[in-house]
Amino acid sequence: MSSSKCFAKVSLTSLLFLVIQATATPIVQLGGSTVTGSTFDGLEFYGGITLEEPNAYISQLFHRDSSPVAIWAPPTFDASKPGPICLQARIQTNSSAEDCLTLNIYKPAGIPENVTLPVMAWIHGGGWMLGGSASYNATAIVKQSIARGTPIIYVSFNYRLGPLGFPNGREAQSASALNLGLRDQLLALQWIQDNIAVFSGDKSKVTVFGESAGSMSIGILYLNSNLQNLVRAAIFESGSASGPATFVASRGQSDWDNFVRAVPECAKCEGDAIACLQRANSSVLLQAVETSWAKSDKGYPFVPVIDGPNGLLPDLPSALMEKGKFARVPFISGATLDEGTYFTRANINSTAMIESFLFSNYTTPTASAKTLKEAVQKLVQLYPDVPSFGSPFNTGNETFGQSTEWKRYAAIVGDLWIHSQRRAWMQAANRFGVKTFGYLFTDPGAPPIAPPNNRTRDRRARPASAIALATQMIDYWVSFATSLDPNDGLGSNRPAWSQYTSGNQAVLELTSINMSMISDDYRTQQIDFLNSNAAVFAR
Repeated sequence: MSSSKCFAKVSLTSLLFLVIQATATPIVQLGGSTVTGSTFDGLEFYGGITLEEPNAYISQLFHRDSSPVAIWAPPTFDASKPGPICLQARIQTNSSAEDCLTLNIYKPAGIPENVTLPVMAWIHGGGWMLGGSASYNATAIVKQSIARGTPIIYVSFNYRLGPLGFPNGREAQSASALNLGLRDQLLALQWIQDNIAVFSGDKSKVTVFGESAGSMSIGILYLNSNLQNLVRAAIFESGSASGPATFVASRGQSDWDNFVRAVPECAKCEGDAIACLQRANSSVLLQAVETSWAKSDKGYPFVPVIDGPNGLLPDLPSALMEKGKFARVPFISGATLDEGTYFTRANINSTAMIESFLFSNYTTPTASAKTLKEAVQKLVQLYPDVPSFGSPFNTGNETFGQSTEWKRYAAIVGDLWIHSQRRAWMQAANRFGVKTFGYLFTDPGAPPIAPPNNRTRDRRARPASAIALATQMIDYWVSFATSLDPNDGLGSNRPAWSQYTSGNQAVLELTSINMSMISDDYRTQQIDFLNSNAAVFAR
């Protein structure tokens, strides 16, 4: 392959010289617009690039078509800083806004002309209620990709959140206005296809990756979005298509009603509220998001839902995966050891409470009450009320000041939401010939996960071992994005990562202590039960 097609062919010495010398303000022509970025640490940054004309978002609230729109092209555009995050509750500043559909680009400075680089596109998490692309600084990833001789371009983007991005209820369903935040993600991925060449990106080598709700979003996009036309690979970090559970839109009717009632001028418009909401002030909408979330009995009330035959999520993910109705796109998928502790309420203190929560929040209403009751009781029985078996795992009889039932429920939730789905997803993909690699993150250098009432953000300096692990992980990720194999032999010294196959169902244990491949058979009985009853647990 010639150097004009593969940046890795450019000598590292020449590349580093170009990076050091490229200190001028970077400028690109994007359509009819002159876009000015910024330069730092040998990189170029372009932020807040608008996917469509400001105010188009407000006028099309709940009604955006899924097809791409023409890029907004003012004569000049200052892209030296990221744009605002999307309107959301529980933030400390007034930094969120409705006109938020923007993306950010980090790239090596001084890329030779006619050279194109692979692209890594990030989808942030936050339960589809929180978060934003600007929170993630990709400097370390891009700089390490340069140092190892396989430079990449990093793109991140916002998508609508809460009831503005994931309206639920009968009215939104009738208006074909479900899962709008997912359509925003598709819009951004299409933008990359249409425009990334301007920034020296190779549109044929796009890897989409995300964490938590971002990872779950990617899983949904695998199912009915023609994702294979937008990306060539994916990396799932703690999440598959089902997320906590997958329901029809009507299940979220009460949360939608609470949102509408919290907008004073729309309070009497239940059943015909969308037109009214389109005219509401942003500050009023923000307060309504706060109010409706506070009144909800769900941790994350506005999430993707089943949206019918022509939608992005036409059926339960497990049913679609069983039929092989998903994109044939290679991927890495993994989870952390203690996924459930973060989402487990501190007041869990009895088996009856666990069964009640499972029954009301994680079972499908289409099964009989008897079937659901028996399935929930059997599931709870499979997780004994023994602290040493609960999550956080490997913490013995320590209960962090909570009931033993707290650790028990945390183990159930982690397997229900993340671990069982990761395994089922990889096994389904394997049956249909999709190349996959799996991991389990267990590093003790990561911040400890404690109960919600005993949790503070850990800002202690990370040990050298954790920093070394982070370096190895970036090398795995970048290797996969550039070669579809995490084992390109470049960068840090790291163990070979075996492909996940029917004859080798093994995952890489990501840890700074004796990293190696391990059999994907932890909690087999429990996870097999969950996966054999996927429809009962709305997955």
